[in-house]
Formats: sequence, C-alpha cells, structure tokens
Amino acid sequence: MRKIVLPEHGIETLYGAHDANLKHIESLLHVDIRTQGSELTVEGTAAGEQRAQQIFDQLRALMDEGYTLDNGDVKTAAELVAGNAEVDLRDYFGRARQRQVTRRRVNPKSVNQRKYLEAIDQFDIVFGVGPAGTGKTYLAMAQAVSALVNKKVSRIVLARPAVEAGEKLGFLPGDLQEKVNPYLRPLYDALFDLMEAERATRLLERGVIEVAPLAFMRGRTLNDAFVILDEAQNTTSEQMKMFLTRLGFGSKAVVTGDITQIDLPNARLSGLVEALKIVRDVDGIGFVYFDDKDVVRHKLVQQIVKAYEAFSNGSRSNG
Repeated sequence: MRKIVLPEHGIETLYGAHDANLKHIESLLHVDIRTQGSELTVEGTAAGEQRAQQIFDQLRALMDEGYTLDNGDVKTAAELVAGNAEVDLRDYFGRARQRQVTRRRVNPKSVNQRKYLEAIDQFDIVFGVGPAGTGKTYLAMAQAVSALVNKKVSRIVLARPAVEAGEKLGFLPGDLQEKVNPYLRPLYDALFDLMEAERATRLLERGVIEVAPLAFMRGRTLNDAFVILDEAQNTTSEQMKMFLTRLGFGSKAVVTGDITQIDLPNARLSGLVEALKIVRDVDGIGFVYFDDKDVVRHKLVQQIVKAYEAFSNGSRSNG
C-alpha cells in the first residue's frame, strides 16, 4: 500500500469528473485507488503502485512548472507511463508551450505521435501511415500552421485525391469545385479547428493556404511551401510519383494514409503502398507507422480498429 499526497490546486482535473481519471489508472495498472481529500491510497502489486507514484509525481512536476492540464491529459499521461516506466512526460507536454501557435494546444498523445512530430521537424518528406483516428492529418496540419506562422514557409498546400468511396463524382450536383469539396472537407475541418475562422478564411482567399484535389498539382513546382497529401492510399502510382516530384526549394511534404482503406477502382495498386517500397531506402525521408494504440478518438474507436484488424487477419488465415 502506498500513500500519495497531491497539491490541492488542480485536484479536480487530476481526479477527473466522477473520478474518471483515477478509474482509468486503476484499470491500466490493476490497482485500487482510494481518496481522502488530496491524499491517495494506492494498493496493488509493487510494480503497479510504483507506476501510479510515477504518474502523479510527473503530473505534479508539470503543474509546478506552470503547465495547465487539459481534459484528457491525465489519461494520456497514465497510458504513456504505464507503457514505459522510463518515459519523461515533459517530452510530451512540456514542449506544448513551444508549439502553442495554433488555436488549440497540440501535444503528442502516444510514442508514435511524438516520433511523427519529430520526423516532420527533421525530414523534408515524411510518410505517416496508420488507421483512422491516430492524428496523422491533424498533427501534420498543426505543424504546417506552425511553420507558416513562424515564417518557415510562405504557404500551405493541402491536397487529397478525389476518389469516390462507393459514389461517382459525375452524379454529384454543381461544378467541379463543388463536386470535389466534400472530399476536401476533412482538411478544411482540421484547418478551422487549428486557426481562427476569420484568419483561415482570409489566408484561403489570398491563396496563402490552398486546399485542392491532387490532380491540380500536376505541372507545378512547390517552393517554400508546407505540403500535405492526405488519404494517399487512394493515389495511383502515377499520381504519387507526380506528387513526390513537385517538391521545390525550402519545402516540406507530409504524406498520410491508411493502407487498409483503399478505395481505388478495379483493385488498382495504391500509389502509397508502392511508394513505401520504392523510396524506403532514400536518405532524407522519414517513415512513421501508427497502430490501434495511437488512436486518440473516442475509446470505442480503438476497439473498433482492433476488431477489424482481427477480422481481417482471421479472413486471410481462413482464405
């Protein structure tokens, strides 16, 4: 049994609504936690009690250094420490102040998310591959906005292949731009979540931020730009080669995709799948692979991703 005394300020955030954070830690570490004011009693295995102590000691240190915990930070911290006793939470939360140029504070919530952000800082081209909800697009967008605000680039270009998932563009109403807008909507959503709407709209109108179908990239050279290709699993081989050769001086590109969600017609080879093989040994390109442990949406999404993976693996083994 171990007693942990916490500071009274911020205790509501540490415990969570209806002690939800404490219950999450109990589940992660297989311990029992009882509270009396700001004092905790933790009972379980020696290793479980030790991890609980580490979680609260590191969270208290962050708070003492002026970090304001957001909803969800405690659960993220608990999962990081539970997964690795050597982890330093300052590597995940302490750097948030350096990145606070977007409307929302952006922290990595898993080891792979941290690797992803570091890879984007380090390499001019980065591939982020993994299931839905792992933050591939959102984190890349946050890095792009940060680079623009800090004048590291002069513009942002956001592209997606306009590939139908069971629908045909020709049957949608409107002109070409109105037809492709539904496919680009997730990029707009991420942008407006990270920037004030008025500012984002102004930059879009001026062309400082461009959101366009991948086909619009043909024949261009993108200098001094932060370029994001989203849903890259739906590129053809030709489109992917075209995109990767658009990069100009002073530019950075991030390619995101989920190779389990390919919507290309006629079972065509995904340009992303092919590119991962072709350029894997090219110096200066970073690769980060996400899995279900990196899913940061509703907790059910993580379970759904795992269920589909298990079903897919079972189908292959039975086939």
